[in-house]
Amino acid sequence: MRSNENGVGARLRLRSAQASPCGPSESSRDLKETAMNKRPYQVLVWLAWLTLPLTALQYWLVWDRLPARMATHFNAAGQPNGWMTREQALTFGLGITILFLVILTVISYVLQMQQVSDAGSWAILGLFAVVVAVIFQGNRSIIHYNLTGRPISIVGPFLLVPVVIVLIAIYLGARRGKRLPDAPLIAEERHASLILGFILMIPLIAPAIFANRPDSGVRWAALPVALVLAACAAFAWNGFQYRFSREGIEIRTLGFRLRSIPATQIRDYTIEPWNVLRGYGIRGIGRSRAYVWGNKVVHIRTSTGDVYLGHGEPERIIRDLDAIKQFAR
Repeated sequence: MRSNENGVGARLRLRSAQASPCGPSESSRDLKETAMNKRPYQVLVWLAWLTLPLTALQYWLVWDRLPARMATHFNAAGQPNGWMTREQALTFGLGITILFLVILTVISYVLQMQQVSDAGSWAILGLFAVVVAVIFQGNRSIIHYNLTGRPISIVGPFLLVPVVIVLIAIYLGARRGKRLPDAPLIAEERHASLILGFILMIPLIAPAIFANRPDSGVRWAALPVALVLAACAAFAWNGFQYRFSREGIEIRTLGFRLRSIPATQIRDYTIEPWNVLRGYGIRGIGRSRAYVWGNKVVHIRTSTGDVYLGHGEPERIIRDLDAIKQFAR
């Protein structure tokens, strides 16, 4: 009797294993693929964190040769106009490095949790990696100046601005989606901020001053910075245009299509407040994107991620989305 029960139990276990859609081999394969997707992010973060001990090592190797009062801030000509003690310079250099390393690590962690590995994710990680590299080189240049007295060149970091522009362009184009089929418009909304546009114009004063300097290197370095600031101000003034049709939503700015959301991907939507700490403009990493110049948004949950549309009157966005849903039925 006992052997018969054992035989029946064995057969039931065998059938259960055969019927299971996620057998041991498939489960282990999924875990292996997840680990492989995380590994490139982890390698980038580990390499970036090496800048922290390397920065400390640079100070330690020449600590006795550094002056008690170090030049730590420089004008456009590379001449010092700000000073700190050695201890303050070391603390500040390590502190600002840690700040951006933590940001880079948090972004990497979020992307790993979402299991996202697209061009936009790598672009935003690359952007912060560039910032960390510039900070590392800045600390190195400060030490070199205080040892040798040779002027610091500000041209090098500014020449990285084109790289930053390319990374931003990749980020913007990563989740555009396919262009929606032509269809009659249900509504068109606009969301902009003249105030933020004027605020973003203020930093343009510095590149304008540098452009008049006799040093041609400084002039050429100031040009891409001025272009980036002017573009940001233009984005804020022009704002985001939301075009609603029975096919879905198209988000544009300055005539450029930022995102297309097919009606079939829209699941639900709600009005939510937007905290200033979350920032303005185009925000988000992984499967989340926000297009915001104000403090109110409509949170749209789609089959591919979350989208936040800023608007002074979010009820109008809800009305337009309801109209899309009616056509979808």
